[in-house]
Amino acid sequence: MVYVFLEIVSFCVLVVSGAVVCVFATGLSVALLFGIAGELRRRTGTLACDDLGGLARAMPFAGLAFGLGVFAAIGLPGFANFAGEIMIFFGAFRNGWEIGRLHIFQIATVLALWGVVLSTVYMLRAYRQTFMGNIREQWQKLRDLRPALRVPVMLLVAPLLCCGFFPQFFVRMVAPTFRTSLSANAGMQTCNHGAVSPCFRQQNRPSASTQRGGYNIEQIAFR
Repeated sequence: MVYVFLEIVSFCVLVVSGAVVCVFATGLSVALLFGIAGELRRRTGTLACDDLGGLARAMPFAGLAFGLGVFAAIGLPGFANFAGEIMIFFGAFRNGWEIGRLHIFQIATVLALWGVVLSTVYMLRAYRQTFMGNIREQWQKLRDLRPALRVPVMLLVAPLLCCGFFPQFFVRMVAPTFRTSLSANAGMQTCNHGAVSPCFRQQNRPSASTQRGGYNIEQIAFR
């Protein structure tokens, strides 16, 4: 969710659309992970990874579903989280207020990429310690998720995959609204040192008819 802060300050259609996709996908993946974690706690009485291990042998469907939730949460390609994050990263890296050759959003984007690495490490380690390896004798008789619980799991996984493979259908629904809003507020977006976001320069590039006497409306509006 930290990536959404790049959207707040970048204020570009691509980044805002990616933030909406990212928030939507995060809600689905987190709900999936918390749902399965709650079921594991109810059955085992603990969520300590050291006390578990090998649960995929006794609960293969729960292991698969939790794995899909982990892959979605870390932004694996093919899931909606990846589609949202890639739009945020590309949009924030490409647009922003320029400070010399490297503007601050490019620096923030590079630093934010380390969040992907950190989340990948701890999520995969937790998944490995919980579901992989040798199963303890006390967990061998655990039953897998019953059909009543598999239905909501599939309802959470399905939109993650659909939006991951076909994000354009979701973006087309939200982008027009943001494009109108951002265009209306483009005239007020300046930074402290007077630079204008390239995103707004591209979206609101003046035509030849608006230029008079060596000046154009965009230059006058942001002075």
